Amino acid sequence: MNQSIHKPFSGFRFFTFLLAGLCMILATGTGNAQRKPGGPMTADEQPAFNEYRGVQLGMSAADVRKKLGAPRDKSAEQDFFVFNDNEMAQVVYDKTEKVIAISADFMSANNAAPSAKDVLGADLEAKPDGSMHKMVRFPKAGFWLSYSRTGGTDAVVTIQLQKIQ
Repeated sequence: MNQSIHKPFSGFRFFTFLLAGLCMILATGTGNAQRKPGGPMTADEQPAFNEYRGVQLGMSAADVRKKLGAPRDKSAEQDFFVFNDNEMAQVVYDKTEKVIAISADFMSANNAAPSAKDVLGADLEAKPDGSMHKMVRFPKAGFWLSYSRTGGTDAVVTIQLQKIQ
């Protein structure tokens, strides 16, 4: 029997479960943006961050792969990209292979990780351990956006965009 069969990236399932868990937690409505029902988006409601490396919600899987290159693991449902030791992303697709969620992780050694202000348009107050989190819904834009940073010296920044279903 051939022992060189490709074994999927072991962390892929971890990130899948992490994304699913975060989506369920964040979907409870924490940090909703306030607006007048039916009214136009105000300047405060304009998303500061609406794409990752040129990838946007609604983009086809083929276009994502053109933008980001070959994923480490790919399927009709999701792709997992590893850009270097400090940055990785997961892109989730619907049944028509259109992007419905993007999750990007930046490890602490990566000085290129966006700040909360870059992502949410405002600074966040860190908790005593240095961690921070905020999720904002943009109903007019059709998605929610979250920024999370773990505490400690080996902080991980996670940015998530997900289509509002």
